[in-house]
Formats: sequence, C-alpha cells, structure tokens
Amino acid sequence: MPDFLSVTLSGHSPQITQGETANLKWQWLGAGVLMLTPHGSYTQSVVLSAGIHGNETAPIEIINQLVAELLLGELPLAVRVLVILGNPPAIIAGERYLIADINRMFGGRHQSYSAGEEPARAAFLEQVMVDFFDADNQSIRLHYDLHTAIRGSHHTRFGLLPYQSAPYSAAMLRWLQDIELDALVMHTSAGGTFAHFSSEHCLAASCTLELGKALPFGQNQLAQFSAIIAGLRALVSGEQLSKRSTEAMILYRVVKSLLKQHTDFKLLVADDTLNFTRFKQGTLLAEQPNELYRVQHDAEWILFPNPRVAMGLRAGIMLVQMDECELPIV
Repeated sequence: MPDFLSVTLSGHSPQITQGETANLKWQWLGAGVLMLTPHGSYTQSVVLSAGIHGNETAPIEIINQLVAELLLGELPLAVRVLVILGNPPAIIAGERYLIADINRMFGGRHQSYSAGEEPARAAFLEQVMVDFFDADNQSIRLHYDLHTAIRGSHHTRFGLLPYQSAPYSAAMLRWLQDIELDALVMHTSAGGTFAHFSSEHCLAASCTLELGKALPFGQNQLAQFSAIIAGLRALVSGEQLSKRSTEAMILYRVVKSLLKQHTDFKLLVADDTLNFTRFKQGTLLAEQPNELYRVQHDAEWILFPNPRVAMGLRAGIMLVQMDECELPIV
C-alpha cells in the first residue's frame, strides 16, 4: 500500500483496498481508516487515532511512521490494529475543524449538529470502531487517541482518562507510566470525546494522549516524544517496554468545567497562560451573568483555557492534584 497519510490526503481511495505482507493483512475501510491484522495469534485489539483535530500534526506524523514500519516489515505486528486519521478535510486545510469540533460529537451527540461533513464523520468513526471491536470479543480492547494542545504546557506530555464508573486498567496505567507521561488527568463526568466513546460504548481501556503544542507539518520536534513512540512500537509489536526512568507522573482530577453559557462570558487569565498553570484559593477566574467562578481549593490548576469556544462548550477545566490511591484500578 502507498503511504497511508498521502493516500488519505489525496481524497481518493487507493486502487487496491486490501492486501497482505509477510507479517500481516491490511484493509482500507474508508478515508483515513486502515485495519492491520497479524497472520499469527493475538490477544489485543488496539485502536490508534490521530487527527481528530486537523492541525495537530505531531501525532499524525507518529502514526503514519508507525504504519509505514509495519507495512514495510521493519516492525512485527503482534496485535490487531485499527488506525484512524480522524478528520481528513481539516488535516488538508490545516485547521482544528471546519465547521464544528468532532471531539465534542461522539456518543451520539453528532445528531444535534446539522452543518458540514463533520457530524457524518463522527457517526462513521463510531460505527467503524464498534464493528472493529465487535468482530473479536475475546481480545483485550485498547484505544489511544493522540492529540496536541492549542497552547504550551507546564507538562509537555500528558494523558486524559475518560470518566467511567468501572475501575481503570492497571496494565494501561503501567504503560502510561512507562511512556514517561508527565501528568495524567482523570475526568469526573461524561463527555463527547472519542476516548470517552470507546470507554463507554466499547468497554475499551481508553486514554487521550496530548503531545506538546499544535504546529504545522514538518515543524514538530518528535524527539521529545521518543518514549511515547517507543511505547507505541512496543504495544503493536509485543516487545517489552523499558520501565520508567523519570519521576512518576503527577495525577490530577477534574473539579470544575468552566462552561461558556453567555455571550458576555469572560475568562480572566492571560492569553499566554500555559496548561497546568496553578492558581490559589479565592482567585476569580471566570465570570458571566449570574455566575462567578473562584478557585475553591487551596490550589487548582487550569487546563485548556480558551474563552473563544462556541457557546455551551467548556472554556477551561479546573484540576486538583490527587494521590495514586484515589485512582480506581483493577
């Protein structure tokens, strides 16, 4: 098969939509969606997604290189893999999205959107994922959705666990530690993200991975994500991943979503505020008619501050640190 990313961005399906190499079978399932199945036995079914936001290029480059290594036989395949580039038109345009944010549409939320191709794309990705996991009910289910943040961060590499009522996978958390994430955030309410969809509707062990700041193609310093790249290679090939050599990742949980519910909403932080900036108790951070938000705990950290989001969406997330014993694990 030709280069996965190039074919995706061409807007056309490859002339040949399935084939095999010495190590695997591959099948093109639609624009930016490729399934790879090893010839041998496997115990895991893994979804790797990137490009849900079209301008987040580092994860796209990482996933494309991984696919190339697998197809060329430079890396053995030991798991069943579904690779997804989430929003090809936005990737082509170099934009986060064209009409609306796909990563707010999953779990059927796309039905409340009418404009553009993105609601239909969200519905298609939901179905592709469900079909992939349902085709093999015996294997362990994993989903890693790779992103980059709009702005810089005090933690360059961090993960977000979707809210779920069941405990989180201990094996997944060990892997997240060993790929040397700086921090891990636990959501405390349901959301419309792709990772939440796979957790809630497919019962997969899921995590959103945030890799640095969004930059154009060719400007990413992928060396700063070498441990994550090594982790993905080990995941798909069945190789042993080296144990973490740095300090343990810092754990946070969400205590408040700052929702923009009025045209006069104001987020009272500087435009260059980094993710995981700390604020002390009593600091006024957001105001809109009939609502003020002041920091409630001794200290809170802000994540994804963005006052320019659409009405009804979150303009920031407030976090507190937590101990590992507070994270439910099985």
